[in-house]
Amino acid sequence: MLHQAGYQAYLVGGGVRDLLLGQQPKDFDVTTNATPEQVKALFRRCRLIGRRFRLAHVLVQREQIEVATFRSGEAAEQSEQGMIVRDNRYGTIAQDALRRDFTLNALYFNSMDGTLTDYVGGLEDLRQGVIRLIGDPRQRYIEDPVRLLRAVRFVTKLGCQLAPETEAPLFELGHLLDAVPAARLTDEVLKLFMSGKAVATFQQLEHYGLLAILFRQTTEHLALADDLITRPLIEQGLLNSDQRVAQGLPITPAFLFAVLLWATVRRAARHLQANGTDPYPALHQAADSVLAQQNQVIALPKRFSAMTRDIWAMQFSFQTTKSRRAARLVRHPKFRAAYDFMLLRAQVGDVDAAIADWWTRYQARHGPAPSRARRKR
Repeated sequence: MLHQAGYQAYLVGGGVRDLLLGQQPKDFDVTTNATPEQVKALFRRCRLIGRRFRLAHVLVQREQIEVATFRSGEAAEQSEQGMIVRDNRYGTIAQDALRRDFTLNALYFNSMDGTLTDYVGGLEDLRQGVIRLIGDPRQRYIEDPVRLLRAVRFVTKLGCQLAPETEAPLFELGHLLDAVPAARLTDEVLKLFMSGKAVATFQQLEHYGLLAILFRQTTEHLALADDLITRPLIEQGLLNSDQRVAQGLPITPAFLFAVLLWATVRRAARHLQANGTDPYPALHQAADSVLAQQNQVIALPKRFSAMTRDIWAMQFSFQTTKSRRAARLVRHPKFRAAYDFMLLRAQVGDVDAAIADWWTRYQARHGPAPSRARRKR
């Protein structure tokens, strides 16, 4: 419809990149010389979003297509630190290409004539398996620190290598993420860990020092010489999640955060108990404190943080193997996730294997269908 109305329009970004790599795109983005208001006037099911970047979301059947207007080469509005806080100056397709982040995301496909337009050498980088920032890497990271995480995501997702000049600042500029709103970091972190490459993502984030920015409490435990549980628990938990993605099964951020933050919760709960707090209240207080600190960096939505709390709280309940209490526990709506987490803990020696075996036998007789963890065993 944009073409019919006399506007330029191209498919751009990850959808084009994935097609060229022979992968199935999850979605397509469109870029055009029509302004957001002009796009909205053309499509009945369209809404405009964003202040930082004004975009149009067009609903076609059940698919949402993001439509962006060509960005100008003029300087965007920046904070004192150099971050772009608003970029709604519009220009040409050539100017737009230079404003995009990585060369392999700056390929423009014209569906009307089947032509591919490449202003920045993205096609050659794609052939060579190289991830390269457009322009001066340090400046581009400063403009938008989330690009640090996007670089890691493309490495793990595409199996490509970072160009040396694109990689070097990752070791130095992680502190810039402190200035990114927690809600925006949440979106990027969930993309990182729920893509089916969670293990590789964790390793890359740790390698570049970015894990310490995103999960400070977790990193502190990983540095403890006497903590023999945290790393195996995290690695196995992330591996289980990757396996589920590969099998086409759902995963929830609640379980991932339960895995990543458990060591901190357990330590805080033990400290409270040592100072006279009963075990169950200690666990709840520890969970609230740990999640509150984490939410300052990554704002996990309440529906997920509530489930994370339930998973942790039920670990205390698993210590009791009395039939009456067990019967109530297996009816809990979050029992399956908590049971899977308990099995994971048993696997790395964080809970008595005899307790895990008892619950496995009990839930097999009295519980719902077999869990994801048992299906994998």
